Amino acid sequence: MDYYFKRGMITRIVETELVRYLNFFNNTSKENLQHADAVKDSFPRWSIISGYYAMHDATKLFLAKHFFIKVELKVHKTTIDMMKKISANNEILKLLEQGYEEFIKMANDLAEAKEERVKAQYYTGSEFMKTKYREKAAQFLRDVVYPYLEKINKLIIEKDGGNKDESKPI
Repeated sequence: MDYYFKRGMITRIVETELVRYLNFFNNTSKENLQHADAVKDSFPRWSIISGYYAMHDATKLFLAKHFFIKVELKVHKTTIDMMKKISANNEILKLLEQGYEEFIKMANDLAEAKEERVKAQYYTGSEFMKTKYREKAAQFLRDVVYPYLEKINKLIIEKDGGNKDESKPI
């Protein structure tokens, strides 16, 4: 981790900032999950992005709460790298990486669509594609986001000595 500290990619959270930081990521993780659920049928690509952000924010909550780590630069990649260094749970790492890959695909699709001046919804317009994205969003939430959040929440509780509190992601 020295590599990340020396390059300013991560820093230690000062105690006076910790509660605010934990509350922020606790709330944003929950809000992103709620948004992912709310738009999975109407805007499934945005559901996938919000689902990933729920995972990302829950991970940053875990890093902050138990290791006092604040991710500063290259936040997505650095967050994943920190989890690789801290967690030996291959399943949780695989889910986090899957979420990140899906997020990158969706973000790239949306950026390309914007460049090509496609409709605001960024769909080909066909009902077939809308259905496919709805299915993909539902599957992503079911197979990646919910299992990941369940596992990271379990890690947070285990690190707390089994005590549930308000700074858990879900």
